Amino acid sequence: MAKIEVKSLTKVFYPAKGTPVYALEDVSFKVDDGEFVSIVGPSGCGKSTLLYIIAGFIPPTKGEVLIDGSPIKGPGPDRGIVFQEYALFPWRTVLDNIKYGLEEKRLPKREIDTIARRYIQFMGLEGFEHKYPRELSGGMKQRVALARTLAYEPAVLLMDEPFGALDAQTREIIQDELLRIWRETRKTILFVTHSVEEAVYLSQRVFIMTHRPGKIKDIVEVDIDKSGGREKVITSPEFTTLKNKVWLEVREEVLKYYKGLEETLLHR
Repeated sequence: MAKIEVKSLTKVFYPAKGTPVYALEDVSFKVDDGEFVSIVGPSGCGKSTLLYIIAGFIPPTKGEVLIDGSPIKGPGPDRGIVFQEYALFPWRTVLDNIKYGLEEKRLPKREIDTIARRYIQFMGLEGFEHKYPRELSGGMKQRVALARTLAYEPAVLLMDEPFGALDAQTREIIQDELLRIWRETRKTILFVTHSVEEAVYLSQRVFIMTHRPGKIKDIVEVDIDKSGGREKVITSPEFTTLKNKVWLEVREEVLKYYKGLEETLLHR
């Protein structure tokens, strides 16, 4: 049984004024337990909308999402989400931010402290336990956000452009941290990104979406050896071939979008 199953999902937004916006149309796919899947596509193709539906934040117009074979009915502790914005509580320390989800589960205080400190160590945050978000770099904030999500043990990790605000060097370090976490925990990860290189580097499969309304255009298997470290992976011919394949498919959709926009403006 698939960990995540998306079945004939369509999402239409109906504004108070103006025409309806078709964000997603007839999207279907499965993600296996412990699989790392990335979603790429043009801006505005519905990637984040799809993630928020799976998270249970917004309902679909048609179709459904199943987790372990059961339809989702809203947000739940089985799904953790990490946003591009770090979404940390500025009045809480690093340790207290990580404790938040555990407190919501109403675990005993001693257990909460033990788990939170374990994730402090797991994410390399020792020495920063009593710092506030304003005292941290972007990379450190994202480590805290990851630690807070992982601490309450969701079965599925949903990530919406989580490294988009980081500088290039920090982004690479945090990518490698995420791969380490995934290899150690084998969580099911669904990762939305605009970076084709990031998607191919991190994932086992890459889902390519069309321009709006978003559909699954292609699914690319990333069947390359990633055991040799970043330098060996990204300089390999296999990596370059896959990256170029995904990039060309995404670019094709971007060009279609702008051509359609241009034609619409010309006929006004």
